[in-house]
Amino acid sequence: MPYRVCFVCTGNICRSPMAESVFRARVAEAGLDGLVEVDSAGTGGWHEGDGADPRTVSVLETNGYESGHAARQFLTGWFSRLDLVIALDAGHLRALRRLAPTPADAEKVRLLRSYDPAAGDDLDVPNPYYGGMGGFEECLEMVEAASPGLLAAVRERVEGRAA
Repeated sequence: MPYRVCFVCTGNICRSPMAESVFRARVAEAGLDGLVEVDSAGTGGWHEGDGADPRTVSVLETNGYESGHAARQFLTGWFSRLDLVIALDAGHLRALRRLAPTPADAEKVRLLRSYDPAAGDDLDVPNPYYGGMGGFEECLEMVEAASPGLLAAVRERVEGRAA
């Protein structure tokens, strides 16, 4: 059974699809395809079925990432099939932990930037939606900076399962 990771932001059109695309590329580069499944969702369903924000798509494509995506809302029932739920900011972290049906499920929820040793105390990836392209580029930089640490943690779990 693959190790399942889901990135979660507010509407699933900016930050979480960006993180999903970047991390999926890191998983492929690490040769973990088939062992790790990567997904994303939003805490709300306002954009369900919509593609990623055009600015997200632009930043991803400019930087060599795939960008196919359809937004959807995170559902409580998903906890049972997910191994790790990655929140993009502290508000998402709180909302997801409140949704968690068990303490063990709440423990599955982590902040993305907690995997970036250079992040310091501010572990939020700011929402770029109401700003310009610079916010989307900054978001990508934060996601890319956290991805090696997250990949190392996921690899450790996947290899631990195989042992």
